[in-house]
Amino acid sequence: MNNNSTKSFRKKAGPLFRRFNRFCRKYHLVKWLVVLFLSVGLMTSTYLVFLAKTAHVQNLESSLAKTTEIFDASNHKAGELYAQKGTYVQLNKVSKNIPKAVLSTEDRNFYHEYGFSFKGIARAVFLLLKNKILHRDYISGGGSTLTQQLVKNAYLSQEQTMTRKLKELFLSIQVENVYSKKEILTMYLNNAYFGNGVWGVQDASQKYFGQNAIDLSVPDAAVLAGMLTSPSAFNPIDHPKAAKWRRNVVLQLMVENNQLTQSQADYYKKTPIVLRDTYVRKDGYKYPYYFDAVIDEAISKYGLTESEIMNRGYRIYTNLNQSQQQAMQTTFNNNYYFPANAADGTKVQAASIGVSPSTGGVTAVVGGRGQHVFRGYNRATQISRQPGSTMKPLAVYTPALEAGYKFDSELVDKKKSYGANHYTPKNYNNVYQGKVPMYEALAQSMNAPAVWLLNQIGVNRGYQSVKDFNIPVTKKDKNLALALGGMDGGVSPQQMAGAYTAFANGGKVVKPFYIRKIVDSTGKVVVDNTAKQQGRQIMSASVAKQMTSMMLGVFNNGTGVDAKPYGYQVAGKTGSTEADDTGSADATKDKWIIGYTPDLVVATWEGFDSTSQAHHLENLSGTGVGPLFKNEMQTMLPYTKNSTFNTKDAQTIVQGESNNDNLWDTIQKKTDEYSNKFEQKAKEFVDDAKSWFGH
Repeated sequence: MNNNSTKSFRKKAGPLFRRFNRFCRKYHLVKWLVVLFLSVGLMTSTYLVFLAKTAHVQNLESSLAKTTEIFDASNHKAGELYAQKGTYVQLNKVSKNIPKAVLSTEDRNFYHEYGFSFKGIARAVFLLLKNKILHRDYISGGGSTLTQQLVKNAYLSQEQTMTRKLKELFLSIQVENVYSKKEILTMYLNNAYFGNGVWGVQDASQKYFGQNAIDLSVPDAAVLAGMLTSPSAFNPIDHPKAAKWRRNVVLQLMVENNQLTQSQADYYKKTPIVLRDTYVRKDGYKYPYYFDAVIDEAISKYGLTESEIMNRGYRIYTNLNQSQQQAMQTTFNNNYYFPANAADGTKVQAASIGVSPSTGGVTAVVGGRGQHVFRGYNRATQISRQPGSTMKPLAVYTPALEAGYKFDSELVDKKKSYGANHYTPKNYNNVYQGKVPMYEALAQSMNAPAVWLLNQIGVNRGYQSVKDFNIPVTKKDKNLALALGGMDGGVSPQQMAGAYTAFANGGKVVKPFYIRKIVDSTGKVVVDNTAKQQGRQIMSASVAKQMTSMMLGVFNNGTGVDAKPYGYQVAGKTGSTEADDTGSADATKDKWIIGYTPDLVVATWEGFDSTSQAHHLENLSGTGVGPLFKNEMQTMLPYTKNSTFNTKDAQTIVQGESNNDNLWDTIQKKTDEYSNKFEQKAKEFVDDAKSWFGH
C-alpha cells in the first residue's frame, strides 16, 4: 500500500518538477538567486565595513582612559561624568597573574587570532539556527573573543542578535588593525565589569581585596577572572561559595593553559578567599540637576548618546556659575524656605533656574527637593504648569506699550463680563478702584485691568506677543484668559526665564542653553557654540525700559515686597494659579516669582507634583514663595557684575513729575504775587509823581 502511494505521488509530482526545471533553465533562476545572495552579502559587508571605519576606533583608547569632565563658564573644572569607568591603569601596573587568569578563562588564542575565532563564529551560527527552530530571537551566547567583548562593551548593546554579532565582528577587526595586543588587553582589563558598581581591575582589586592591581596574588586574580562571565553571580561579597567554586574552575583552566602546574593549582584551591574593601567611590557629580540638563542637551541638540557622554572622555564646557549653583543648592537644602509638608508627609516641590540675559547661558538650576535621581524629573526644565500672573507682562503690558499706551495710562478697574461666555475676571479679595494707572495695576497684580486692557488692544496682539517671547501657546489660547496665564498647556521655569531675558536685555529675547563647547578625548572640537547668541528683538529698548520701571514696583511696593533681596534692585513679577476641586476658596496650585537684574534672570516655581484636596498650597497672594526667592537672589547676586538699571521705579518717576509740577506752581504763584506787588508800587509811584508835578 505504501509503494502504491509513493508511485501515485511520483506520477502526479513528476510533471510539476519537470515544469519547474524548465522554468529555472529558461529564466536562469539559480543564477539570479546566486546574484541576489552575493549582492545582499556585498551590501551587508559594505555597510559593516563602513560602520567599522566610521566608529573612530582610533579614539577608543583615549576615550576609555579619560573621564568626561564638565567645565564652568570660567573654564574651571566643575565635575565629572562616568558610568562604566574605573581607575585606568597601564598594563605594567597590573599583576601578571591577572592577564594569565583572564586569558586562560576568556580567550586562550588571544595572541594568535585577528579579533575573531572561526570556531566561535561556527558555534554562534549553530546556536542561532537552533534558536530559530525553537522560535527564539536571540543567540545563546558564546563565540566572542576578548577583542569582541571589548568592542561589545565599548560600542554595542548587550542584545543577543545576529546583527549585533556581525557589527561586533567587523569592529573587532578594525580594532585589531589599529591597536597592538598589549593595548587591547589593557583596554579590556580597564573596561571590564566586576560587579557592585565597580569597573576595571584596579578598582576591583581594591573593592574585594584592599590591594592595588599590581599586588594581586594568583588565587585572587582567579577570583576576578571568574567574575567576568557573571559578575552578579560570582562576586565574593554576595556569593562567597559560588565565587570560590568559580575561582577553582579558573585555576584548573590556568593549568590547562600551561600557566600553572597542577600542584600549584591544588594548593591555591585550598586557600580561603579573604575579603578587604578599601575602595572609595568617586563622586564627581557635584551639581546633579545641572549635569542632568547638560546630558539632556547633548543628547537632544547634538545627537550624542548617554553612553557616549558618560564613557567617551569628553570635555564639556558649559555656562555654569559654580558659586551661583552652590548658593541655589544650599537654599533648596534648607527646609526653612519651604512650606510644611502635607499631612501624609508629601513634600512641597519647587524648581529654580538662573539665566544670563545677555547670552542665554544657564548659570544655575535645581529641579526639585529631596533625593536626586540620575536624569530623573527636572521640574525646572520639564514641568508644564500655567504661569498665572507672570504672563501679564508678556501678554498684556508689553503689547499695550508697543500699541501706544504709557506706563501711567489709566486703566478701567471694574468687575466686567466679556463675550458670549460671560468671562468675568476678579481681583484678589474682590476689590476694585474704578480706575488705576498701569504701573499700579501691574505691581499689585490686578486681574480686572489686565483683562480690560487685553480686550482693548485685541487678543490677537497679546497672543502674538506671547509667541514672540518663545512661550509655547496654541490657537486654543487665543482668548482673554491668556491675560491671567490661562493656557491649554503650560510652561516651565526655563521657558519663563528665557522670556524675561528680553526685559533685561534691551528688548532682545535669548534662548537658555547649557553647553558652549564639547571636545573629544583626542582634543578635537565636536560641538562649538561659543559664538555669542545675538538674540531676537521683540520690543523696542524704550518699551523694555518702561516695563522694567513698572516691574521694579512689584518688589518695591507690590506683591513681591517680601521677596526683595536686601541691598539690590530687582524687577519682575509674581504669579499664582487656583487649585480646583479642593473645597477651599484660597487653595493654590502653583506659585511663581520671576525676577531679574541686568545680569541675571531667576525663575522660581513652587507647588505639589500632583494637586488634590490633600496636596495644595494656601492663599492666592503669590507671596508664599517669597522667602525662597529672596534668599536665592541674595546669595546669587553677589556673584554677578552688580550692574544697575538705567531707570527708576515707575511710581517714583510719576511722583517726581508730580513734585516738579507742584514746585513750578509755587514758583509761578510767587512770581505772580511779586509781579502784582511791583505793579502796585509802580502805580503808587506814578500817582505820587503826578501830584508833585501838578503842584
